[in-house]
Amino acid sequence: MMRAAVLVEPNQFRFEDRPVPVPQPNEVLIRLARVGVCGTDLHIFKGNYARDNLPMVIGHELSGTIAVLGKDVRGLRVDDKVVVDMNIGCGLCFWCRRNEVLNCPERAQLGITVDGAFAEYIVVPARLVIPAPKQMPFDVLALTEPLACVIRAARKAKIGFGQSVVVLGVGPIGHLHVQLVRAIGAAPIVAYDLNESRVSCACQFGADIGVSDLQELQSVVLEVTAGRGADVVVECVGLPQLYQTAMQLIRKGGHLAAFGLTEAEALLPLNILRTILEENSIKGSVAGMGQDMHDALTLLVHERINPEPLMGTDFPLGEIQSAFDSHERRIDDLKTQIVINNG
Repeated sequence: MMRAAVLVEPNQFRFEDRPVPVPQPNEVLIRLARVGVCGTDLHIFKGNYARDNLPMVIGHELSGTIAVLGKDVRGLRVDDKVVVDMNIGCGLCFWCRRNEVLNCPERAQLGITVDGAFAEYIVVPARLVIPAPKQMPFDVLALTEPLACVIRAARKAKIGFGQSVVVLGVGPIGHLHVQLVRAIGAAPIVAYDLNESRVSCACQFGADIGVSDLQELQSVVLEVTAGRGADVVVECVGLPQLYQTAMQLIRKGGHLAAFGLTEAEALLPLNILRTILEENSIKGSVAGMGQDMHDALTLLVHERINPEPLMGTDFPLGEIQSAFDSHERRIDDLKTQIVINNG
C-alpha cells in the first residue's frame, strides 16, 4: 500500500491508503522523492482550474527513482534517478507529431486531468521517463519540468541574442524566465514585481534592472530601449491588467509571451489595427514537453541555471495541507517542494 494526498475539494486534502499501482508492459513505476508546488497546483487547490476533475492527486513537478519496469520497457533500469514529462498524448496525431501535445484530442496531464505525484508512487508511460545522472540531487531534478515550461515559452517568442526582455512577475517561474533569457544572451532584462525582495533576487541572479512600482515601469523600459519598447514581454502572473500593460511595453514588431494563467473568461482588449501595422504578435505557451524536458535537464546538469534561490522551503507529504494553506503568507519563499522520500 502507499499513501496519497488526494485533493477532495478546493482547499481540502485527504490522505488515503491506496494499492501501489502495477505498471503495464510499457509503463514504469516510480518511487517519488520530491515534487514541486506549481502555480497550476495552487489554481487547482483554490478551485480556479480543473475543478471538475476532483477528487484527484495533483502535482507534476516530480523527481524520483524507478521501482519497477514493465516487461516491455527498454533503455531504463531499476533505481535510475528520473524526471517525467507530465504531458501524455496519443503519439500519433498531427499535434503529437509536431510536439504540440497540449492540443492532442486524447491529451492527459499528470496531476491536472489524471492522478499526479503527491503520493509515494506513480505509474507513467515509459516513453515519458527521462533518466538523470546519479549525482543530481532530487530537489534540483524537480525543477526540470518548470524549467522546460520556460524553455518552451522562450522558443515560442524566439528570444535571441541582444533582445530586450521584460519579465512581469518574478515569482518562481518568472525567476526561471530571468535566468534563462540571460543564459540565452538577452539584454537588457527588466524584472517587475510588487514584491521588492523578489525583484532584488531577480537582479542578483540575472536581471539588469528591477522595478517594483508599476507606474514607473513604462518609463524605465523606454529609457533602457532607446525609446522603442521591449522586444519581448513575458507575463507570468495571469492578470488581465498586466497583459494590457505588456501590450503597451512591447516595441513595434515586438512580442508578448503569454504565460500566466488567467481565469477562463478573461479577455484581452486588442488594438487590431496597431497589431497589424506594427507587426506585433502574441505567443501563448504554458507547458514544456518532449525536447523541452530534455533540454531543461541538460541545463540543470551543466549548471546553466542556478537553483539556489529556488531551494530550501520544504514540507513533508504529511504536512501538504499546511504547505498549501500557508503559501500566500510566505511571500518571500520563491519555491516550495513536498518531500515524499529522501532517496
